[in-house]
Amino acid sequence: MGNKKTCLYDRHKALGAVISPFGGFDMPIQYTNIIDEHNAVRHACGVFDVSHMGEVFVSGPDAERFVQHIFTNDISDAPAGKIFYGLMLYPSGGAVDDLLVYKLAEQQFLLVVNAANIEKDYTWMFEHADSYHVTIENKSEEYGQIAVQGPKAESIIETRLGIPCSELAFYTFKNATAEGQPVLISRTGYTGEDGFEIYAAPAVIVALWDKLIASGDATPCGLGCRDTLRFEVGLPLYGNELNADITPLEAGLGIFVKVEKGDFIGREAIAQQKANGLKRKIVGIELSDKAIPRHGYEVFDGETAIGTVTTGYQSISTGKSVCMALVDNTHAALGTSVQVLIHKKRHDGVITKKRFYDKNYKK
Repeated sequence: MGNKKTCLYDRHKALGAVISPFGGFDMPIQYTNIIDEHNAVRHACGVFDVSHMGEVFVSGPDAERFVQHIFTNDISDAPAGKIFYGLMLYPSGGAVDDLLVYKLAEQQFLLVVNAANIEKDYTWMFEHADSYHVTIENKSEEYGQIAVQGPKAESIIETRLGIPCSELAFYTFKNATAEGQPVLISRTGYTGEDGFEIYAAPAVIVALWDKLIASGDATPCGLGCRDTLRFEVGLPLYGNELNADITPLEAGLGIFVKVEKGDFIGREAIAQQKANGLKRKIVGIELSDKAIPRHGYEVFDGETAIGTVTTGYQSISTGKSVCMALVDNTHAALGTSVQVLIHKKRHDGVITKKRFYDKNYKK
């Protein structure tokens, strides 16, 4: 079995993209270079193929009750058009996945899950739906998706694609029409910039992509800069800052885990962890030199090994060598001096907030 291809694969090849496997798909990593694509999103507008993401629909009389049972955030009594970020947890408190929940209607929800986890997540939902009157449908193959991100995204979508979107607040969506077909557009993204994600049938997504590229207003962007962008603003990536062994509290995502809402899978473990305190947590580290910390590198406080790097880069927006790392909580205070082992040499650093970049940053 080879990797899957998204509906935009031929477009990526035609643009000369560097293609690499990701989450079971052949995906574009970059078109020109990661730095230019990263900066296009920070300062203008970039467009990403995110058709590899999974779309699972939950409907039926018990739809809300079921989603509440498998999801950490509280979706009760939400209006249609609202989106929630949160997680599905194992009973141990570790993450099955992080995901977005879209409330489509009173008894209908769209769950957007990570590409590598589509089958696992669908199976997990199905296994926990026994006592609920719900229908769970994996419609990932029926949808393409693009993310249009950056400070100019709103005006470009309105003028180039003819989709009005200025009225959307952050984390809301609406149904619209493009190319004479239905589309769903949400004010969401994974870059730390203003932006939108558009879901539609694959042929519609190809047509919208073509319009954006032809306009010259939106830079095609690969997964390379998607990672540098999300990392700079402290957003987690499943498999790095989240996994079956890392709880949302350890990842600093406690705000998305509503223990007070009532029972959900993993609640007991999280409540216990809250009561007992964390043994480890994800932190930011800024190095004092230009060495680049990578996933899996060891972190030390003096002679004590205190954890490992989960993601590291030389930040494109700040020029600093920074990383996120999972470290022992006793060494996790802001301002703690640490060292990262890079190619058998220790490099000095200091523990910082995980958000390495904000809009007011001055180099």
